[in-house]
Amino acid sequence: MAEENNVILHGTWASLFVKRVELALKIKGIAYEYVEEDLSNKSPHLLKYNPVLKKVLVLVHNDKPILEGFLILEYIDETWKTGPRILPQEPYERAIIHFWANYIDQHLLPSTAKLWKSTGEEQEKAQEEVLEKIRFVEEGIPEIQGNELGLLQILLVTTFGSHKAYEDVLGVKILVRENTPLLYLCVTSLNDLPAVKEICPPHDKLVSLLKIYWQIALESTTD
Repeated sequence: MAEENNVILHGTWASLFVKRVELALKIKGIAYEYVEEDLSNKSPHLLKYNPVLKKVLVLVHNDKPILEGFLILEYIDETWKTGPRILPQEPYERAIIHFWANYIDQHLLPSTAKLWKSTGEEQEKAQEEVLEKIRFVEEGIPEIQGNELGLLQILLVTTFGSHKAYEDVLGVKILVRENTPLLYLCVTSLNDLPAVKEICPPHDKLVSLLKIYWQIALESTTD
């Protein structure tokens, strides 16, 4: 049994992709060791387990590495049958969940990158694009609820749970109650869950890091 619980997660504390996996592990009640990686000085273990991409995140289960966020979440769900299911077993329901999960990662998150590389009118346009995509999410995803933690809820709370820190740094609203009331209430409710509170990065610490990130992003646009 001890061997079955030999789980190590290599990540960085502010990464929403790492937070997704941490939350999934907690939902399932899986004991794990967390290894904080310094991306400027990557550990030998990280380079060993991910020699191709040489980056986080990496889940190591019984000395076997699993890479990439969605693959890790599915692996967790299929390997540990105890605890609530993260993904539905019915194929069509599972396909719908996959579609919206991919939409968040492939369309919504890339649009937010424009907020970090713009100011003034350009940033206002970027904000409206982000708000529009968030409206698509609210209107399209099935059964937005804050009382359970499936894959969509994991993605929503790790993507938007720290929205106030991002808004404090960027000076623009990202999650607006009047724009997407159901999503706003869902994320607010999820943020109150004990498992979510355990993995949520400290607000002030996150703000300090995001200020540095924003400065770097703005400077990159002038190079």
